Amino acid sequence: MVKPKFNPQIDFYHEELDERIISRLAEVKSLSLDKAMDIYYHSRLSEQISQGSYGIDNLDYKYLVDDLIENEPNLFS
Repeated sequence: MVKPKFNPQIDFYHEELDERIISRLAEVKSLSLDKAMDIYYHSRLSEQISQGSYGIDNLDYKYLVDDLIENEPNLFS
């Protein structure tokens, strides 16, 4: 796996996206922020966003939360 080059603008955008996803996940699933953060950072979605895979970081955070819930149900067990 090749680590993407450091780009402050992209890194800042990904941090903001992470925060929105975590907050939305906590809200939708009635989780604490700590639990939502733990789930998110153990997900494939988090890895894909940090790597910029498939342009996934350009999608709406609400869609990404719905996708995470639907495609990674094992994280909520």
